Amino acid sequence: MTSNPWSASAGAHPRVTMPGRRAMLRWGAAGGAGLALGPLTGCAGPTGSPGPGTLSLGLNRSLVSLDNKLNQFDAAVTVQRAVRPALTRIGPGMKVQPVLADRFEMTGPTVWSVRLREGVRYSDGTPVTVQDVGTALTMYGKVNGSFLLGLFPELPTVEATGERTFLLHTERPLPVLDRLMANIHITPAKANRPEELQSGVGAGPYRVIGANSGAGEYTLARNPHYWGRRPRIDKVRVRFVPEESSRIVSLRSGELDVIDTLAPDSAEQLTELPGVTVQETSGVRMCQLFFNFRKPKGHPLADARVRHALTYAIDGTSLVRDVLTGSADAAEGVVPLALDGAVRTGSYTYHPAKARALLKSLGADGLRLGIIWESGEFAADTSVMEAVLGMLQDVGVRATLQEFEPGGDILKWRQGRGGDWDVIGNGYGSPTGQALTTLQGMYGGTAEKDRTGDAFMGYVVPRIERRLTAAATEVDAAGRARQLAAVQHAVWDTWPSLWAFAPKTLLARRTRVHDLRLQPINSYDLTALRLEG
Repeated sequence: MTSNPWSASAGAHPRVTMPGRRAMLRWGAAGGAGLALGPLTGCAGPTGSPGPGTLSLGLNRSLVSLDNKLNQFDAAVTVQRAVRPALTRIGPGMKVQPVLADRFEMTGPTVWSVRLREGVRYSDGTPVTVQDVGTALTMYGKVNGSFLLGLFPELPTVEATGERTFLLHTERPLPVLDRLMANIHITPAKANRPEELQSGVGAGPYRVIGANSGAGEYTLARNPHYWGRRPRIDKVRVRFVPEESSRIVSLRSGELDVIDTLAPDSAEQLTELPGVTVQETSGVRMCQLFFNFRKPKGHPLADARVRHALTYAIDGTSLVRDVLTGSADAAEGVVPLALDGAVRTGSYTYHPAKARALLKSLGADGLRLGIIWESGEFAADTSVMEAVLGMLQDVGVRATLQEFEPGGDILKWRQGRGGDWDVIGNGYGSPTGQALTTLQGMYGGTAEKDRTGDAFMGYVVPRIERRLTAAATEVDAAGRARQLAAVQHAVWDTWPSLWAFAPKTLLARRTRVHDLRLQPINSYDLTALRLEG
């Protein structure tokens, strides 16, 4: 298809020449892990242990702010919620728990009655007010490109009914609003803005006493005005450590107490180290190679048949076995099956000869694809991408890779404002534990949302959006489940991803850290932790 003007992406993707697929799989399974863990036996590691009363966390993604309007990757929730909590949270068993609110009840099809907990104060001593809640919702609504906004069919409005009580109103029923509000972090109204807040004033168990947001480093101390159970750890030090090998060496040396997002081989070898424990839980995050749905009519990727044909090029079994070393499950649905309401819709089939034949019959042979992703988006991301590149080459597709540094401008590319691309490596978490909210965030895009960059990768399919909206507003649980099942099959038939998988959640901690209960949403309660030794 070399004469087709859409056979090359318009973005400035670097040309990459890579070895064949089988060689890359071998490298991903053996070489990648070796690079990460090789220094453990021959390197003394960095020095500077956090001290007996300080917990040190090493994150693989930069925590740009302690506000989550735009910065909402899974592991950040642990830190953000410790400083700036919400009315509710998703707790153990994926159950809704009250936090700043002690009452949160659906009292009508479109009305929720809420009461703020008595005596709740911010770290500066001022009280949390109903106005703060209304202002927070307004500020979240004014942010473009927010991951969280995609989860809400609509933002509720606030009607104060007393000093501590208010009603949340929606135009249509929103039966999971108590779960959604777990993601709206509350800030003093006078200090809130429609942007990522750099201040650390919140009503959580910790307050910020030191911050370098550019480096992703923060120091937290107990909030003297905290209304809940007193944290058992005096201070928490948060660091951004992008290289897995550096995180592992720092854990081994005692400079870090907890590290997240481990590659499977790294986790396996860490289990053999004295003084280190690896924790694993089933995950509710979907990692996918998602197609760019902003392609104009006539572009090959605008045709679902072409997208489907390309999926036959990907050997998902080998990726799971040899690159991800069994730490993930190939997707059998459009959201992780661990989510409440998720159903199996199909599976990805590896058949390279069929991929070649179908692409040729559709006039898409000689296709060129630009693949982008942000470093650290998921464990072993580079190895996965390089293996996929080789697989595409095997069926005649010329692909290039472009990796973005954490904290860079990939958000603009996701919103369609940075440059052209064809496939993006992306991870999409589920902070609610519900298939419904993930489906809405990923597949409920509208033309209006896409104008502000809020439609997920440009996925705007009106018939899908209408069916999702109908399901989201169905109060009857059984009826909602039936509608959700049907719409998931409809989404699968649009072939939104080249390939997708659901990884398990892995972290490692030093054994001096106790009572860390990792949840499927890749978060845990900092106030429950204690240190010994």
